[in-house]
Amino acid sequence: MGEIVRLFVGNGGPNLISSFHVIGEIFDRVNHEAGTTVTENVQTTLIPAGGATIVEFAVETPGTFLIVDHSIFRAFNKGALGMLTVEGPADSAIYSGRLLDEIYIPEGGAIQEIPQERGPGPAPAPMTAEEKIEAGSRVYSQNCSACHQSDGLGLANAFPPLADSDYLNADTNRAIDVIIHGLAEEIIVNGERYNGVMPLLRLSDEDVANVLTYIYSTWGNSGAVVTPGEVARRR
Repeated sequence: MGEIVRLFVGNGGPNLISSFHVIGEIFDRVNHEAGTTVTENVQTTLIPAGGATIVEFAVETPGTFLIVDHSIFRAFNKGALGMLTVEGPADSAIYSGRLLDEIYIPEGGAIQEIPQERGPGPAPAPMTAEEKIEAGSRVYSQNCSACHQSDGLGLANAFPPLADSDYLNADTNRAIDVIIHGLAEEIIVNGERYNGVMPLLRLSDEDVANVLTYIYSTWGNSGAVVTPGEVARRR
């Protein structure tokens, strides 16, 4: 930590450009196409097919930084992904690790509570088990499949499998916590170690319950049913 990282990155192509990015960092300096022209404070830089770039940045806080092609589905599906592990003392002034699920209010401002009211008409009928699984499938496709894949097998050394997962099936409360609070620690899934970062997903209690019910109902998992009430109690 506190050192300068310099990456020399080539894109073999043959046809696709790369939207090169390190998640959690801003490039202090970028030598476009590995030439002498330097641009500062760049988040994502394009590398042409057959081209290259040089990026440089300082790391101020420990953690695992994902190196990706930010054409993100191409990155996950084709393996264009790396991890930079930075060790050192934490600096809470830069990153505390604390997760807040609330509206950001600048210093000196105030939070105004907005009452939640149900519209006119009767409350919707409870969903059947099949409807919950179908709704959970949609949530999974939109929020989870890019990392854990559409078949639930994940990506080796990056994203753990959800299919027939001993970690998942051992504790439904822990599974709820991972979705609503995120995860940034080493875990062991089906005998393999994973040390990536799972961001919190800003989903409603019902969506969390449905997506977990869907996951538990597929890929050889336990068949557990998760309710919105269980999710609410874990928040």
